[in-house]
Amino acid sequence: MAIEKKNEAAVATKGELTFDDKVIQKIVGNAIEKVPGLLGVDGGFVTNIKNKIVNSDNPTDGIDVEVGKEQVAVDLNIVMAYGHNAHDVYNALVQAITKQVKDTTSLALVELNVEVVDIQTTKEFENSQTTLQDRVTDAGSVVKEKTSNGVESVKSSTANMVSDDERVK
Repeated sequence: MAIEKKNEAAVATKGELTFDDKVIQKIVGNAIEKVPGLLGVDGGFVTNIKNKIVNSDNPTDGIDVEVGKEQVAVDLNIVMAYGHNAHDVYNALVQAITKQVKDTTSLALVELNVEVVDIQTTKEFENSQTTLQDRVTDAGSVVKEKTSNGVESVKSSTANMVSDDERVK
């Protein structure tokens, strides 16, 4: 008697894997942090105003993406460092984004549109990143220091004063 083995067909799992735009924006934002010649991504007028008021570490600011089932397209407006070649910066962006998106999601970067909206020295860029929040914090530290110095001065002056009883006899 021969024993028959049932060949069960592999059961295929139904469903699909998708990515929210925000996920791809974060991947891109983190991938481009160390690209030589790139000072920052410009998020547009409203984002720039918000970032001037409050410190923001949002890596998605200024990154627009279109996410499909197999492919990704990315648009960036960048601030480039003075002294670097725009084509070299673009090619470095393509490499960094392509690698990180592929490694993380298995999606292919099929389009990268980059507009250089400003070119600045590193010093200019760092100065432009000072926010209102930073300035208020700095001002608060100065006031605290001056107040502390004033209190110490008053304590010192009063310690050296002679009481009224000793002064008038």
